[in-house]
Amino acid sequence: MILKEQRLIIWGTLLGDAYLQKTGKKNARLKIEHSAKQKDYIFWKYEKLKNLAQDKPKLIKRFNPKFQKEYYYYRFQTHSSPILGKYKRWFYKEGKKVVPENVKTILKHPLVLAVWFMDDGSIDTKNKCLEIYLPKYDKEGIEKLLKALEEIHNLKPKNRFKKGYPVLVFCSKERDKLIEIIRDYVIESIRYKISFGPVTTGGV
Repeated sequence: MILKEQRLIIWGTLLGDAYLQKTGKKNARLKIEHSAKQKDYIFWKYEKLKNLAQDKPKLIKRFNPKFQKEYYYYRFQTHSSPILGKYKRWFYKEGKKVVPENVKTILKHPLVLAVWFMDDGSIDTKNKCLEIYLPKYDKEGIEKLLKALEEIHNLKPKNRFKKGYPVLVFCSKERDKLIEIIRDYVIESIRYKISFGPVTTGGV
């Protein structure tokens, strides 16, 4: 059984870094990975989803031959279920991640937005902006996402491209509105992503 809070966390993380693996015709399992630097965050997710998880997050080493460098990250996955299979059909078309048709419903609760930001958000201290990196959604998907953010949360970020990926950029009033919406849900170890010190009017 997936509880409401768990559903919201799963939706937020699917908008971010998580991956749903198909298992059988109608089922799927959720795979979650974060760098070792975000150990507190992945264990927070694990505690929230513990009854769905196969095991605790495990530390894994990955070697990048191009840069001759080792990377460490944590990973855990859930048991397979038909509910996750349904989410797989929402978030993937022909094996590619897409913006779901029901994204307006998905984004209604601030916790979804907060998890999405904790996953793929970053802080641009130089320009005093917040950013959310997106998968390579098509133009129609990005427009759908922007429309949902405006209609539900009155957020109007700019859509930019960095290193070939679309990025939502929140500056000035949009930055402060985003912080106001998500700050009660951002865990302590991730609060550096919304902390501008005295330059922000969002009270962070």
